[in-house]
Amino acid sequence: MGPSISWMLTEISRLLLGLTVAAFHKPIADFILERERNLVVLLRQRGLMVPPAPTRNTAHTMYFCIGMAIAAIELARIYMLHHGLMY
Repeated sequence: MGPSISWMLTEISRLLLGLTVAAFHKPIADFILERERNLVVLLRQRGLMVPPAPTRNTAHTMYFCIGMAIAAIELARIYMLHHGLMY
């Protein structure tokens, strides 16, 4: 017996989440970078030496890769569920 509809909807939602992160990686990275830089400044003012935030290009690449990794993992899970290799 194959996976239930609710299970597949969950997997497809996760796939769409990964694709959304990959599609909007630049605004997500810029938002996180702004918060991270503020946190670095705050911690340095309090005497803690922390490494600087990553560069903008590094953050963009990192969030794109995270989104694509989520999507790839979910594609593999959907394939395995569909072919009865999982659960």
